[in-house]
Amino acid sequence: MNTLTIEGWCKPNPAQKSTPLGQIQFHLSENDHVRLEQAEERLQKTHEAELMVDVDMATLELSMPPECGPLSDCRFRVYLSEDYQRGQFHLVGHLASDGSLIYTNAVMVDQLG
Repeated sequence: MNTLTIEGWCKPNPAQKSTPLGQIQFHLSENDHVRLEQAEERLQKTHEAELMVDVDMATLELSMPPECGPLSDCRFRVYLSEDYQRGQFHLVGHLASDGSLIYTNAVMVDQLG
């Protein structure tokens, strides 16, 4: 459905600042899009701070910068923007090699066509 290329970030531990990784590319299936929309609707109704949505790694087609290596886990973090109460999401995971937090910049759910 949608192939996104988004700036990625690495945070080796909570005390360190995030550093840019380069571009992370992944494919969102129609099923992913539906689950992101459902998460947005739930947040609007329940006023929860965020939801984590599981990722189907078989359909994600994740392409990481070469220096990163594979991820040990991967999910979408969905939350509402403070200004407009619209859903935003970003990819969140951990490097298999050292457990560093990896994440992308956020994208509005309703920007997914």
